[in-house]
Amino acid sequence: MNDVLRYTAFSASPAGGNPAGVVLDARGLDDTAQLAIAAEVGYSETAFLVPSPEGTRTFRIRYFSPEAEVAFCGHATIATAVALAERIGPGDVLFESQAGPIPVTVTTGEDGAPRATLSSVEPHSAPPEPADLDEALAALGWKKDELDPGIAPRIAFAGNNHLVLAAATRERLAALDYDFERLKALMTRLDLTTAQLVWRASADVFHVRDPFPVGGVVEDPATGAAAAAFGGYARESGLVPEDARLTLHQGDDMGRPGVLTVELRPGDPRVHVSGTAARIA
Repeated sequence: MNDVLRYTAFSASPAGGNPAGVVLDARGLDDTAQLAIAAEVGYSETAFLVPSPEGTRTFRIRYFSPEAEVAFCGHATIATAVALAERIGPGDVLFESQAGPIPVTVTTGEDGAPRATLSSVEPHSAPPEPADLDEALAALGWKKDELDPGIAPRIAFAGNNHLVLAAATRERLAALDYDFERLKALMTRLDLTTAQLVWRASADVFHVRDPFPVGGVVEDPATGAAAAAFGGYARESGLVPEDARLTLHQGDDMGRPGVLTVELRPGDPRVHVSGTAARIA
């Protein structure tokens, strides 16, 4: 009953995107058991579902990295929704997470591939303290003049917190070599899940990377939670219009390319993150 499935999210190929473990029936598994399974799987996140008595398409969901539980994980949500759709059919499901309710819709494209769209909790953001920003840059080995002056540093939330830092050049983003323990200590103190490092390629296209040391992972290949947080910040700051569709490329520098679509809708405070997923044999 507690079999672990393996899916990659935000890629149609198992060689791309971000792998996630998926346990579709976690009844009988306590916190210790779930953490142990996540550590054994070794992916950045494993999702655990428990069916809700309120409906056949409503589930309680929890997410564990190899080292800790997180309140919300986007790529594991996409992977889980697709895994469910392959068993109960496409359509709407509701995941009750520790961050709040996460509605997900799974559709089938013209190519037959599944595509899942999650709707985040309401986002918000705030500037980091200057000393914390200095410490983050020091841990990353970045200089202040290597930041994009048009995208201010921000702590953005859409289920959990992410430090958004924008590189002025693609080269700066590509050369990621950071002090793991130093960044982990800062992120733990500030309750950050990842650092969302971005470079703006065009008005609506971004390249992103996400160090995830608090989860025991050097870098996350595709991070739906951070994409949602960034989308909320981008709208709030006027970086993009209220009605926008953004494309985020992630994992290219790791050899695991993935594509995340971030949709902002007028009158809707949530952020909608879409992608495909594929079973890993």
